[in-house]
Amino acid sequence: MPRLRIRTLVLAAAALCSSPAGADEILDRLDAARRFYESGQYRSAVDALNFAIGQIQERLAAHLIRLLPEPLPGWTADAAETQTAGLAAMITGTTLSRRYRRGDGAEIELNLAVDSPLLPMLTAALSLPVVMQSTPNMRPYAFKGQRGLLEHAPGSQDYRLMFVIDNRLLVQAKGQGLNDPQPLEAYLERLDLDAVRAALIP
Repeated sequence: MPRLRIRTLVLAAAALCSSPAGADEILDRLDAARRFYESGQYRSAVDALNFAIGQIQERLAAHLIRLLPEPLPGWTADAAETQTAGLAAMITGTTLSRRYRRGDGAEIELNLAVDSPLLPMLTAALSLPVVMQSTPNMRPYAFKGQRGLLEHAPGSQDYRLMFVIDNRLLVQAKGQGLNDPQPLEAYLERLDLDAVRAALIP
């Protein structure tokens, strides 16, 4: 693992640890990894580092899911989910998602994804009018100065709002069983975009 990434994870752990005991456990493992390395016990050094990195990633994930809003009045929500490590994260980048439900059957899913494979498509649609024209159910959309798209088929109760932050972070709000996109916008309004940018974009 690149030295810069390890250093970033260590700094994140120091900021995210909720108790001194938790912080000591991670730092103890890092100290042990250094001792193993210096004594030539490389496999043990790797094991200690992997344990520390796993603990840091767990704390980082717990911190990130707090970026997603709590349910609006009249709505319930599933637990937020995150993907910050493993093969999926290597392919799709860091992702956060949460699903919200209303008593009448309406559903909303909020997604934040860094370096998503959908970014080139969205960027092309925003930059090239011909792409937009070839997809009649899409039209330009803007949220707090961020350019994006609204996708909605006439007569459908399905809506999708998408916009990009700093060419890296894709924000999506998808809804089913809605009469208009207002509930999607209400959840987007509850996102702290500055906090999202600081936490997800290196």
